[in-house]
Amino acid sequence: MRNEPITITREQARRLILLRQGLLGKYRFAGKDGAYRYVRQAGCIQYDPVDVCGKNAELTLLSRVKGFTKKTLADLLYKDRLLVDYADKELAIWAREDWPYFAPYRERSRVHGKQFQGLSELEEKAIAYIREHGPVSSDTLPLEGTIFWHSSMHWSGHWEKESQAARSVLEQLYTDGVLLIHHKSGTRKYYDLAEKYFDAELLNAPSPCPDAEAFRQWRVARRIGAVGLLWNRRSDAWLGMDMSTEERNRAFAELKESGRICEVRTEGIRFPLYLLKEDLPLLESVLDDTADRKPRLEFLAPLDPMLWDRKLIEALWDFQYSWEIYTPREKRRYGYYVLPVLYGEKLIGRMEAVAERKTQSLEVRHIWYEEGVRQTAKLRTAMEGAVKRLAAFNDSTEIRWDREST
Repeated sequence: MRNEPITITREQARRLILLRQGLLGKYRFAGKDGAYRYVRQAGCIQYDPVDVCGKNAELTLLSRVKGFTKKTLADLLYKDRLLVDYADKELAIWAREDWPYFAPYRERSRVHGKQFQGLSELEEKAIAYIREHGPVSSDTLPLEGTIFWHSSMHWSGHWEKESQAARSVLEQLYTDGVLLIHHKSGTRKYYDLAEKYFDAELLNAPSPCPDAEAFRQWRVARRIGAVGLLWNRRSDAWLGMDMSTEERNRAFAELKESGRICEVRTEGIRFPLYLLKEDLPLLESVLDDTADRKPRLEFLAPLDPMLWDRKLIEALWDFQYSWEIYTPREKRRYGYYVLPVLYGEKLIGRMEAVAERKTQSLEVRHIWYEEGVRQTAKLRTAMEGAVKRLAAFNDSTEIRWDREST
């Protein structure tokens, strides 16, 4: 084990992250097993319901997993039950093996729910109804009226004055771990009893972490592993962890002291970066230049794990990316749903594509290349191949190019 910081170049730092992500060289992940293994490696992938040319979690897997389809993820979540939808980095998708780690979180939710008058009675009615009738959504659960309620899954601190009873009860039971998402229809969630899909040993397993400090260290290490290299700075990489700067500093110090993470110094970057101890062999392959570096062209999801720390991406790649979906149209620099374009080891631009379901076509509305990128025949071939994969992924039988914008 290395005790002293390792010094690497920015190029080597970029290469390590890309290799860890499975975005450089031949595909390391393939099919359903590959999708599952990538989620296990990342710890979690962020869920977002917006579907312009694929949802965020789907696009994250599409860029890494050979042969990935939307059905692949749906089966892992709702047929095989190897993955679950639950809170982590906001609403996320992670492996069911991690269920025990979040036992304290579910207990906190149950304590939180006891504050609301009348909620427990409604919960009993909802459980009885689901046990008899099967999966329900907020539209099909026959609980009328509203209640004063606020989910502990959200950290905004704003209390809802009134909430639809059926929706509130389902979300509370889901956060408590009593319900799981059975399936989704579009953006609508259908819930069923967790006991039907997870055995009692897993459902009731205590957390492997003895205290909140250990849980925090586990999550910090998990987020470092999700990116590959990460620094100890405030960023979206820590979303959902409700962690102060002091607590984060302490977690990093303990992880470093115990040898679970290793410090890396990168030329030209002021702050140290950290990687998991288990990734030291990968770093050695980068330093020895023995890793597979065959270039691929991939479109990255807006909330891709690699992009969780935007300042780190800018420091390593000189690439600024902002997801402008919530930016007013007149203030957008690029577009509503724009995907970064990775070609080999470089972020070369951005692409806006829309899957038109009615016409079964994929519209490539714009490609913005970074300054200095040469649009060679090789690049055009790689771009066209990636767009064809995206079209097939969205069941599009036609690709429409806005040639003036490319």
